[in-house]
Amino acid sequence: MSERVLFHRFPQAGVDAMSASTARSYPRHTHDQYGIGVVDAGGHASSSGRGPVEAGPGTLIFVNPGEVHDGRAIQGQSRSWRMLYIDPGLLGQTLADIGDGAHAPLAFAAPVFADERLRQLFDGAFAHALAGGPRDAMACEAAILHLVAGMQANAAEGRKMPSGPVAAIRRARERIDDDPASPLTLAGLASEVGLSRYQLLRGFARELGLPPHAYILQRRIALARRLIRDGHALAEAAAIAGFFDQSHLTRCFTRQFGITPSRYAAAAG
Repeated sequence: MSERVLFHRFPQAGVDAMSASTARSYPRHTHDQYGIGVVDAGGHASSSGRGPVEAGPGTLIFVNPGEVHDGRAIQGQSRSWRMLYIDPGLLGQTLADIGDGAHAPLAFAAPVFADERLRQLFDGAFAHALAGGPRDAMACEAAILHLVAGMQANAAEGRKMPSGPVAAIRRARERIDDDPASPLTLAGLASEVGLSRYQLLRGFARELGLPPHAYILQRRIALARRLIRDGHALAEAAAIAGFFDQSHLTRCFTRQFGITPSRYAAAAG
């Protein structure tokens, strides 16, 4: 099985499509989007806030925005999978449409889920990302509507997306989210939320699974990805997102996504 990681153009704004066949391992990271995917071959394993995950061929995999997780091949063997990443704003609008204006925030209950009908809906939506697949914008929009409606089969009943940890850690996280490019220091951030540096470090690790500096890097990568998708030049995206330079962005982006920012830009353009 050849090694490849590809991002595909998707006709609807707010959706990223990715396919991969690789034995590579991914470090602990987060996404700012909802993720739904299908394992096509081999076995995929990860650790997340919802426990250990193992997924085989035909199973669906899910990730919530902000959820810290990693990814690795079972027994080091290459695996193939496809993912659709959906912006929270688009998903919220779609849920409101499905619910006639009323909807509760969606959180996926299980990181691995088996549902043949939902897998077929995923395949129908993902087909719009493939060269030679259907390119009709209205059909694509309908496919996403059907997929989001089906995704509610894996919704966590009776609870919203996690609102965050203790108040001070939540405020620190919101401070980072509001301006991830800001040159924060550990002492400054701790002082803003009324904690010692050690309390902040320990609280972040306990509640988010990452220390503050690693969480800031995740938010900067997410910001840079959005900027690139919106057409910003790579050097400009790197500067706006708070990276030292374009090379720094390239190293971090490639480590997380398995693809360089320039290849992502070519797919998203």
